[in-house]
This record gives sequence, structure tokens and C-alpha cells, in this order.
Amino acid sequence: MRTPMMALSLLAAGLIVFGGIVVAPAAAQENPYDTTVDARMGQRLFRAQCGRCHGRDARGNDETGAPDLTTGQFTYASTDQGMFDVIRDGIDNTAMIGISSRASDQAVWQIVSYVNSLSFDPSDYDLPGDAGRGAQVYEAQNCSQCHMVNGEGGRLGPDLSDVGRRLTPDEIQTALTDPNAEVAPRWWTMRIVREDGSRVEGLRMNEDTFSVRIMDNDERLWHFLKSQVRSVERVTDSTMPAVGVSGSELDDLVAHVFSLRKEDN
Repeated sequence: MRTPMMALSLLAAGLIVFGGIVVAPAAAQENPYDTTVDARMGQRLFRAQCGRCHGRDARGNDETGAPDLTTGQFTYASTDQGMFDVIRDGIDNTAMIGISSRASDQAVWQIVSYVNSLSFDPSDYDLPGDAGRGAQVYEAQNCSQCHMVNGEGGRLGPDLSDVGRRLTPDEIQTALTDPNAEVAPRWWTMRIVREDGSRVEGLRMNEDTFSVRIMDNDERLWHFLKSQVRSVERVTDSTMPAVGVSGSELDDLVAHVFSLRKEDN
């Protein structure tokens, strides 16, 4: 006779009791489409099917709440099979819907390959700079005036608390030396001319067909109905200036920013 404690032991061992018979669960399927070519195809499919919410670069979207998929850490999936299931079927009671039923299993697996290709191991990088000295450069450049790290700093630029998981050192250096190279819509500047001719300018927090919400340089929030203002102008350049350092100081600053990662729970 099987006792309740015995049944719990079987479940803890990863076994399933079905009709009085103890069986092992089916092994998760491995991705049959995991070549470099598949990942490139998956990128095209991702941008067409998933980019609207998760962003064309898969780094998430503050406006839709879609998470960053470049960290290699996922709440609802820990295996390729799990990721396949999420993409195919969506997640109940969330905004994540499944991919079009017309998409083939091959296409879904290729998207899995693309998402897997986005994460990287920070230990693979041997940087010339020193993160400790870079922290001093970060302070001297007054980066915390706009950027927050672990709850401290400003909100006029992206939160850098976990940037070392999202960007490679080369991407960080580009962001520091050429901020206009890629500016996410969340960080565009909006210039509003109200009906009385007065002007309000700030970062684009949210925008739809009928309204826009911005945050000014004093971190005050403003909300406007587009039908009640004279004009709305988008400025897609970055508000961040290029850093005023080069050479070893730039290497140190890159090393410091790349070291910024939240601890795993």
C-alpha cells in the first residue's frame, strides 16, 4: 500500500503517479534548430512577431511592460522546451499571447535560438580597464545626476543597476561615446506647445494616439491631450552628451559600468 508520504517522495524525485503506476515525465525536447543560420532566421521572425512588445532588440519595453529577453533569465521558462511553450501558447492571465497559429514549430524553435543567442557570460570578457578606477570616473562625470544604480541617482536616463547583464562592453562604449547611435523611444524628448503658447519639454514617458505623458528636468510628470495643445514635437536625439574621457579613463569607465549587475536571488 502506498502512503501519502511515499507519494510525496515520488513527486519529489520527479516521478508521476498515474493510475497506480509510477512513470517518469517525458524529457523536455531539445531544440532541433539551433544553428547560427537558425538564430538569424529567428531574429527576423522575432522582429516581425515579437518586436512590437519586446522591442526590435529584445531589450523590453517600459511602455508595454514586456520584459528584457537578453539577460538569459526568464520567469516562466528555464529550458528551451519551456521557452517554446511560452512562445507558442502564451502565458495565462498576462499580456503575453501566443504566436500566430500559422507559425510552424520550426519558426518557434528558431525564435528560441535567437533569444538564446542574446545572452552572454560576463566572465568571457577580459577588459583592459579597472572597474574601481572607473567608479571614480563615473563620479567625476556626474553620471548619477541622470542615472540610477540600486535605487540611488536620477531618473533622467536609463537605470544602470543591471546594465552589465544587458549590454556588452562594446555596446557600453558606443553608448558612452556616441549616445545618438541608438535611442529608445522611451528616451526621446517631447516638446509641447500649449494653447496659450507656453512650452513644456521633457522625456517621453508614454504616448498614444490621443495623449502624451512626459517628465521634465525637475522630474515632474505632465499629461497632455493632443487635441488640447497646439503642437507635439518628438526629438529623437539623446539628451546625454558624449562622455568627456578617452583612452585609459574610458576603458576604466566601461569596466565599471559593465560591472553593474544585480545579485541573483
